Amino acid sequence: MAPAGRSLFPYVAIVLMAAAVVWAMSFSTLPPADFTFVNGTEIRSVDPARESGQPEGRIMAALFEGLYRSDPKTLEPIPGVAASYQLSDEGRTYTFHIRPEACWTDGTELTAEDFRWSWQRMLHPETESEYAGLLADRVVNGLKYHKADVNDGDPVEVELPDRPVEHELFPRGTMLRGRLVSCVKPPKPPLPEDATSEDADKAEAKWRTHWIYTIEINGKARRFCGEPPTDAAGSPAIEKCRNVLLDFDQVGISAPDKRTFRVSLISPTPYFLYLAAFYPLSPQPRKCIEKYGFPDWTRQENIVTNGAYRLEFRRIRDRIRLRKNPTYWDAANVRLNVIDALAVESNTTGLNMYLDGQVDWCTSVPSYVIPALLKRKDCLTDPSLTIAYYRLNVTKPQLKNPLVRRALNQAIDKETICTKLLRAGQVPARSITPRGLPGYKSALCGEFNPEAARKMLEEAGHPNGKGIAPIEILHNSGPEHEDMAQAIGNDWERHLGISVTYRSLEWGNYLSTVNGMQYTVSRSGWIGDYPDPLTFLDLFLTGGSNNSTGWSNARYDEMIRSSALELDPQRRLQILHDAEQILMNEMPAIPNYSAVSINMVRPNVRGFFANNQDIHPLGSISVKTDEDSPRPLSPPGESR
Repeated sequence: MAPAGRSLFPYVAIVLMAAAVVWAMSFSTLPPADFTFVNGTEIRSVDPARESGQPEGRIMAALFEGLYRSDPKTLEPIPGVAASYQLSDEGRTYTFHIRPEACWTDGTELTAEDFRWSWQRMLHPETESEYAGLLADRVVNGLKYHKADVNDGDPVEVELPDRPVEHELFPRGTMLRGRLVSCVKPPKPPLPEDATSEDADKAEAKWRTHWIYTIEINGKARRFCGEPPTDAAGSPAIEKCRNVLLDFDQVGISAPDKRTFRVSLISPTPYFLYLAAFYPLSPQPRKCIEKYGFPDWTRQENIVTNGAYRLEFRRIRDRIRLRKNPTYWDAANVRLNVIDALAVESNTTGLNMYLDGQVDWCTSVPSYVIPALLKRKDCLTDPSLTIAYYRLNVTKPQLKNPLVRRALNQAIDKETICTKLLRAGQVPARSITPRGLPGYKSALCGEFNPEAARKMLEEAGHPNGKGIAPIEILHNSGPEHEDMAQAIGNDWERHLGISVTYRSLEWGNYLSTVNGMQYTVSRSGWIGDYPDPLTFLDLFLTGGSNNSTGWSNARYDEMIRSSALELDPQRRLQILHDAEQILMNEMPAIPNYSAVSINMVRPNVRGFFANNQDIHPLGSISVKTDEDSPRPLSPPGESR
């Protein structure tokens, strides 16, 4: 161990001695991996269409490969399943050419239809994909399909209520196709004043089941409804259906043949290849999903994948073991045979394991040792396209007034948090977009000013915090998140007189609680999916799968949508800036800091590069063989 490592060890050894003893006592029959890393919290799933977390993303990017993939050093898109593409003269239609050698781990060939079906699954409203907007907002008619928005005269598809498994979306029930003649909608029931966005979504879905569609099918008019009314008057029968959607053939996603995949966009999208390399747009195995359903298709004994690695096994609260996929088209350039991704939630535990030689890569470290770690050559840092922010549930009575939300923002001493608590070069944030976006000037919210914050609170009718119910800060478990919440809560209590409480949940429960809007203030962070401000700003669209704030602004929505149609790059960025200013004025989210990526990586690891998205493709990593290099140890388990 290097001298710097010895100087750090006392800080963490006492806290983790008991855990280390348990791990050490139980090393046994599981052969060590070629490369072992700390992946953070226990992941929820490896279904590319349904997950969005960074720990999940690392695994899914190894198991699945999209049309393109990320260069490990520059993150520029490079060919993946698609060997090449052509772009139409107007810059809106991409034609990808699928490699003939691409196949699934079960040996079956991978075709353009696999992409077409997977992207349809992602867009289908019942999938509830958190990343559906990547396609819905960019592909021709993608939003109409995703929102089940159909108009008179539209070609439509009708699914009858005869799915083989009622609660599974795929395989679908009997499909009918025709042309929508009309849609009769009953009066929309009013919502109570205290309704949450989740309540509104449920009410909307219930209301839609009573819409009556008249559809011409093979020259004959037929009527369909999700919940047909009792037909006591002898009027023409109304057939029950599961849903009525725009015919997917009208969406700009097609597979003319098994080697050709075509995507038609609403407007030129210069970063589209970055999306094509992003794991949510990877192909998913249709036969596997239709046979086993979700989540069973992702079990180790069922799953079929197409990436550099296959899933050998997963043990909850322990590890995911990945093994090199011999059927991968570029297997000759994949250097590691076995990788272990450890589910270690505590970054202190993870660092201790790294210092002890048990892992090759530690993805997160405790803030109190960062100054010492930054002196080490194996500590890799880079400014990150990541914003750390707090979501505000604007449906809560104490947060409905924008003045209160702005006061909360201006009462936070972000500079002190960055320099005294975080200590890794993080920069206080006054925008929801981080630094480092090419050509973009962020719109700003108010800076730290307790006196101005108190005046705002008084203007809102709450002098010295009077009349504001206690605010609960929700965060996922981890000492760094707890310390951050305490620092912000203390600022609010000291400067505004507001009472603050705290709640910590493990990752899965935390995500469910936030998505269900069962919180007041919640800790959040977002890593840019591509180098453009839109990846941050479309988080707050009305009804967006990632907008769990209850905030809605029609003008903001209009500007974000119109930016997709603007052909002039400078004008487009100005539209996004103006939209962000609306966001910063109304403050449904408080930006805290622009992040820095920090990774501890052994010197004998090759193909690992610091970058601003903290993306490190496992298929590009190798380990230099050296008898003097410490080998990673593995906790126990049976050989598989």
